[in-house]
Amino acid sequence: MGDAVIFGTVWALGMFLMALQLLALVWVIYDVLTKQKRMSDVEKVIWIVLAFLFTILGALVYYLLVKRNGKYEENREEPPVY
Repeated sequence: MGDAVIFGTVWALGMFLMALQLLALVWVIYDVLTKQKRMSDVEKVIWIVLAFLFTILGALVYYLLVKRNGKYEENREEPPVY
């Protein structure tokens, strides 16, 4: 019984990590393609490739360097100037 519990725990942890990797990958790709309007196409390709290669770590770096600062996003909060 001990081996089955360990196997089940490792399997569940593996499935959780795979789901987290897929979620991180999809989030970076979606955000780069839809929300980063001012980002150049070359940078978009680089971020997508990095997301494929380093899923969770790539998403974390993307968040820290790009998303948190709103570096390439259009400012929607500012009211129009008349």
